[in-house]
Amino acid sequence: MYLISWNVNGLRACMQKGFREFLEQSGADIFCVQETKMHPEQANFIFQDYTSFWNSAQKKGYSGVLTLSKNAPISTTYGIGVATHDLEGRVVTCEYADFYLVNVYVPNSQRGLLRLDYRLEWEEAFRQFLADLMGHKAVVVCGDLNVAHKEIDLKNPERNHHNAGFSPEERHAFDRLLDLGLIDTYRHFYPNQQGIYTWWSYMNEARARNIGWRIDYFLVSHTLQEQLKDALIYPHILGSDHCPVGLEIF
Repeated sequence: MYLISWNVNGLRACMQKGFREFLEQSGADIFCVQETKMHPEQANFIFQDYTSFWNSAQKKGYSGVLTLSKNAPISTTYGIGVATHDLEGRVVTCEYADFYLVNVYVPNSQRGLLRLDYRLEWEEAFRQFLADLMGHKAVVVCGDLNVAHKEIDLKNPERNHHNAGFSPEERHAFDRLLDLGLIDTYRHFYPNQQGIYTWWSYMNEARARNIGWRIDYFLVSHTLQEQLKDALIYPHILGSDHCPVGLEIF
C-alpha cells in the first residue's frame, strides 16, 4: 500500500500548480491533504478513482483536511470529539481492516508563540484521541504536525529554540505522542539523514537555498513496524510551501 500526505496551502491554488498531475502520477492508494482552505462546495473537483472525505473549517479560507481513498474505509469520523477543538477542520480518521488512518493538520503556535497555550491543549486532546484508537487497532498518523522534532530536522536550530514549531513545549508534546507507541517512519529508515525538509518559507529564497524544516510526518504504531517498506520525501514537487511525504507499507 502506498500513502501520500501533502499540505497544499490552499487546494484551489495548488490545483493550478500541478496537484492533479502529481496525484494521478503517484498512483497512491490513499492521498491525504492538509490546509485545503476551502469547503467542497466552493469548487467542483472530481478526483477519479478516489472517494473524498472532507473536514473543512467553520471559517472559510482557513485550515481544512481532505482524505482521498481508492478503497472504501470501514468507517470515517471527523474531528477528535472535543467541540472546542473541532471547529477548525483539522482531523479526518478513516478506519481500514488493519489500522486507523488519521489525517491531521496540527494548529500553529504562531509568531511569538501567541497560540502556544491553545496548541498544547489541542495536543493533549489529540494524544488522548489517538490513545483511544490504539486501544482498538493500530494507527497511521499523517500530516502537518507543525513541529520539527530534533535539531537535525531544521536548517538553523540554534536560531529557533523559542520560535513556533521548535519550542521546547512543542517538541516535548511530540515526544509524548511518540511515547504512545508510535514510530517516526522517516527517521526509522533514515536516522542520520540531514538536509531533507518538507517546508520552506516563501521569504529570502529559502527553498532554493534549502533552508527548511521537516514538519510533515507519517507516524505508525509499533505493531506495524515489520510491515514498513519505505518512507519518502519529495522536495522536488512544487505547488506549495510544503512538499509531499510518502509511506510504503506491506
